[in-house]
Amino acid sequence: MTKPLALVLYEKLIPGSQLVNKLQDLNYRVYTIADAGALVDYSQQKRPLVVLVDLTSTLANASSAIAQLKQNPDTRHLPVIAFAGEQETELQEAARKAGATLVVNEAAILTHLAQFLEQALHVE
Repeated sequence: MTKPLALVLYEKLIPGSQLVNKLQDLNYRVYTIADAGALVDYSQQKRPLVVLVDLTSTLANASSAIAQLKQNPDTRHLPVIAFAGEQETELQEAARKAGATLVVNEAAILTHLAQFLEQALHVE
């Protein structure tokens, strides 16, 4: 059986690499990208089950990339878990407005990743 694919957008080595390792521990295949501008293209190419986005980006606006993902008919169905530092309230709010499925604290993402994945992937 093929493992589900998670697409992870991050620039900062930590928590990005820790998140990748945790996803692999949860039996996900992981594809990483550092360019928020390429999020839609890679989501269309790779067809992930879930997308995780570090909102702290120096290269592009991660919330804008989430909005583009949610506006694209081929990718709007993808659950997006966005995360940022506790003090990054503006980034968190922008991700919510862009359509992120969940917006969580960077400190909590690793500890509660399995629960966040379950919540994001829950189909009503």
